[in-house]
Amino acid sequence: MMNERSLPQLQAYKGISPKPADFDQYWERALCELDAQPLDYELVPAEFTSELAECFHLYFRGVGGARVHCKYVRPKKAAGEKGPGVVMFHGYSCDSGDWLEKVAYAAHGFSVLAMDCRGQGGLSEDNLTVQGTTIRGHIIRGIDDPDPDNLYYRNVFLDTAQTARILMAMPEVDPARVGASGLSQGGGLTVACASLEPRIAVAVPVYPFLSDYKRAWEANITTSAYEEINYYFRFFDPHHLREDEIFNRLGYIDIQNLADRIQGKVLWVTGLVDTICPPSTQFAAYNKITAPKDLMVYHEYGHEY
Repeated sequence: MMNERSLPQLQAYKGISPKPADFDQYWERALCELDAQPLDYELVPAEFTSELAECFHLYFRGVGGARVHCKYVRPKKAAGEKGPGVVMFHGYSCDSGDWLEKVAYAAHGFSVLAMDCRGQGGLSEDNLTVQGTTIRGHIIRGIDDPDPDNLYYRNVFLDTAQTARILMAMPEVDPARVGASGLSQGGGLTVACASLEPRIAVAVPVYPFLSDYKRAWEANITTSAYEEINYYFRFFDPHHLREDEIFNRLGYIDIQNLADRIQGKVLWVTGLVDTICPPSTQFAAYNKITAPKDLMVYHEYGHEY
């Protein structure tokens, strides 16, 4: 891996991946599609039970008609009482996690809605049909499709906003007191969620993925989720004749290009020896946030708990 910058340099770094000229129009069009989606959902009682909380599987239809699964945990309390809520997002290829951590939040009065990403380790389906390869990852899914609306992460980013909107509409949740949190891919999705649903009051992204793709490629990341970019060039563009085109296309799903849309407070957590999501890729997004923000730096820590 290429040497990373010093902390002062990181705090001034603004990224090297491009932002497509029609980026804002791209996401305004996507949000119009999301606005047309109903917030209907199905609740199925979970086999897991708790004296502190009610636990459900929640299903909704995302953009494109995919059935998206979440775990929903709400505290047992008096009818009509509204409390805070949090949407949770998981790491790459994982799922929405176990019930216990969510019950812990419920014990403090939080309702929790944890989303499974389409086609990854959970129960959400991926019904996206694209032209071109996917090799072995999701970043490049749709990269060769003529229509940039067919990028995999476009739909997942929209799912995060729809998940937040569903939680905010719950009768037991105060929509003004909903936060978002996640680690790695979940951290990137936290940024996307807070960017696309500006009512998110507090966002806590932890060493987020999905940022500054060209820098991740430049840093020769071949042992992490970013490795699929290297594989793409190796197998499909070994002379890099389409390098500019590819990174411009990835710019539509780069969280650094969404970060300035965040309106809520942000607590960003990063480790300076992270070899999975290099700190520079993270600072590229953090430094573009204009909302109130704080940075928690772990100098000797990497991509770990």
